[in-house]
Amino acid sequence: MINYLTRKLFYGLAVMLGIVVVVFFLFNILPVDPARMTQGQRTDVQSLQAVRKEFGLDKPLPVQFAYYINDLSPIGIHLHTIEEQQRYHYIKLFPFSNNKVVALKWPYLRRSYQTSKDVMSLLLEVVPNTLVLASTAMLFAILIGVLLGVASAVNQNTWIDRSAMAFSTLGVSAPSFFAGIIIAWLFGFVWSKYTGLNMSGSLINYDPFKGEVITWKNLILPMVTLGLRPLAVIVQLTRNAMLDVLSQDYIRTARAKGLSNHTIIYRHALKNALNPVITAIANWFASLMAGSFFVEYVFGYNGLGKTTVNALEMSDFPVVMGSILFIAFIFVVVNILVDVLYVWIDPRVKLSS
Repeated sequence: MINYLTRKLFYGLAVMLGIVVVVFFLFNILPVDPARMTQGQRTDVQSLQAVRKEFGLDKPLPVQFAYYINDLSPIGIHLHTIEEQQRYHYIKLFPFSNNKVVALKWPYLRRSYQTSKDVMSLLLEVVPNTLVLASTAMLFAILIGVLLGVASAVNQNTWIDRSAMAFSTLGVSAPSFFAGIIIAWLFGFVWSKYTGLNMSGSLINYDPFKGEVITWKNLILPMVTLGLRPLAVIVQLTRNAMLDVLSQDYIRTARAKGLSNHTIIYRHALKNALNPVITAIANWFASLMAGSFFVEYVFGYNGLGKTTVNALEMSDFPVVMGSILFIAFIFVVVNILVDVLYVWIDPRVKLSS
């Protein structure tokens, strides 16, 4: 178990490093001057030089990359000054030279070019909204998808089965941004007097008298839109897996013993049919974090996706890079957790294999 997890963590770090390399050099070949993005177009030369020196932009690209890796690494080499301690919030481990130390810290994603706010703080303000959206969308997809998949398998070749498969095909075929526009228009505009829902809006809104107010109804349409495609995939996977399990010998034995149909389906068959479904759920949850970009933008939902799209429009690359690295980290962690979850669902699976 320990060797397996160590190997997976090593692969995860390699993936993260590869993403950092690609993202860093991709953004640095674009014709955008970060110093001017920070200071404005009419600033003086001295201010531009000071900003370039602060971000290390006055140095060759390989040196800039080394600085960026040092900022991202949880263990880095930094000046032993009050200014550096305030910027990185590090804990000194041991001296490196006369004025530098090896320090333990959180990854430093630098500052936004537009707002000069710390990117980590900026992302932490909106990530909870995206996590709520992705989690509720996944929960919606799991509950409806598994129930429809089981109903479709149990009632094979009936109108229930055909209806579930038609819905699943439609859900897989519809891109999220297109489905979002249709759902927002129908339920948030055409039928709004019946649904009471809005075409756009965030989960948390500011009221001048009450302060921050949670508006749960603004979560419904983005949740349904984001959960539509994973729901369709889960329906198909659950149906196929259940059909395979229901044809096994031990299911026929259970029927011969007189067990009820409910017990056979939900206690014996469903648990053994969940492995491919769990894989889809895990992969889709990580994908939903990335897929929320377009959905949040369509519905005006203030989350990681909307913040990243706005940052792209303004060429605010530290925010974009921070978002990409956060999504990549979610993918790595989720994949490791899924492998461990396999053992709990099916003891026949061995992590050491």
